[in-house]
Amino acid sequence: MFTIDADAPVIVRLTAVIDAPLERVWALHTDIDAWADWNTDVDQARLDGPLLPGNSFHWKTHGMDITSTIREVVPGRRLVWGGPAGGIDGVHVWTFEQTGSQVTVRTEESWSGAPVDAAPQQLGQALEQSLTAWLACLKIRAEQAG
Repeated sequence: MFTIDADAPVIVRLTAVIDAPLERVWALHTDIDAWADWNTDVDQARLDGPLLPGNSFHWKTHGMDITSTIREVVPGRRLVWGGPAGGIDGVHVWTFEQTGSQVTVRTEESWSGAPVDAAPQQLGQALEQSLTAWLACLKIRAEQAG
């Protein structure tokens, strides 16, 4: 099981509770090609092949072109991806848990590398804002689709 880099200078952990079925939340989150349709911070995204470990996706967010590699997929429960972008090595872990009619989505992301070492507080705040927006967009779209 892949985890974030516990020694990274930037680590953000956030949780959201979404009033929607797990199947809907998972489908929205894992349809990478459609991220730009509901996530206001994603300009474009494209998955190369099926959602399987070892496959990559290319996406653009906050002016950065990023290639991420899928590291783990546990359908309906867990998705992990990571890779370098702009000198930053990121690891992103998403978990999904259904409780009654709600889904708890947890996101953990670590950033390391020279740019992070140079400005950990600034980059940590930027990552937290980005993930907060991502969860808010996912919640809005999943709850609207019902």
